[in-house]
Amino acid sequence: MIHIRVPATSANMGPGFDSIGVALQLYNNIWVEEIPSGVQIEIKKEQPIPIPTDENNLIYKTMQYFYTQKNLTMPGVHIIQSDDIPMVRGLGSSAACIVGGLLAANALAGNPCTKEELAIMAANLEGHPDNSNPAIFGSLVVGAMQEKNMKHVRLELPEDLIFAIMVPDFPVSTEKARGVLPDAYSRSDVVFNVSRAALLVASLMTGKYENLKIAMQDCVHQPYRKVLIPHMEDIFAHAEQNGALACYLSGAGSTLMAMITKDKAETFQKTMTEYFATLPNHWELKLLQPDMEGAAVMTQVQEEAKQC
Repeated sequence: MIHIRVPATSANMGPGFDSIGVALQLYNNIWVEEIPSGVQIEIKKEQPIPIPTDENNLIYKTMQYFYTQKNLTMPGVHIIQSDDIPMVRGLGSSAACIVGGLLAANALAGNPCTKEELAIMAANLEGHPDNSNPAIFGSLVVGAMQEKNMKHVRLELPEDLIFAIMVPDFPVSTEKARGVLPDAYSRSDVVFNVSRAALLVASLMTGKYENLKIAMQDCVHQPYRKVLIPHMEDIFAHAEQNGALACYLSGAGSTLMAMITKDKAETFQKTMTEYFATLPNHWELKLLQPDMEGAAVMTQVQEEAKQC
């Protein structure tokens, strides 16, 4: 049985709308194997979550896409999925299914595609590369689409950087979050975001944390989507008062993200947990390090090492 592990991702980082994302140490796991001819699909889910267990399953549909693209006949498959990435919360759960499905199909087919080729497939399926790229390559990845092609650059993140994910008990669908965005932007808005996106990447490359509060500013999506996230601005203000370097809306939401250094992590977790207890919605706070490996087909040796 093939075992694939795919990290959660946080995309749309501040001004990096549809282009910049980071992988985090929170994972979905998928196990896939061929089954005898005459049976097309068997899907088992390890958590009681509402996912399709027929041909509408996203992992299965992605595997079908791969085999079609490679002009291969898809075998019957048995899929087991264990999903620790919260669904519809802006943490790349859909991208994890797409990336996992592509890696699974590629492995079953004898690995005809490189990671770069799989990344282009994933970006085309997603429509943008900011979740799928870090899911595949790990760390922080900047990507740009051009027709059906995609280019990306992976950046090494500083070792003392922690991402605090703040996950509420309500979802925000991507469709709804896209629907509140305007159809056009002014020149000043474009310049605002371009300058900050460039500053964000340069600051992370050089470890200039003092720039991040300004570099994470955005006027393309966050000002419009804050109406979908009660108390978003207040949460950001409290996070910054308690040591956050910068805050942003993860993906389309509803998860909010704060970037902090390891030395501030314990105090941040304590004070923010106390603050969240005063809000009407339930919020779950987790401190996660970046995932530096990306999606992986796990070998037996790797699995045994993780069990030790």
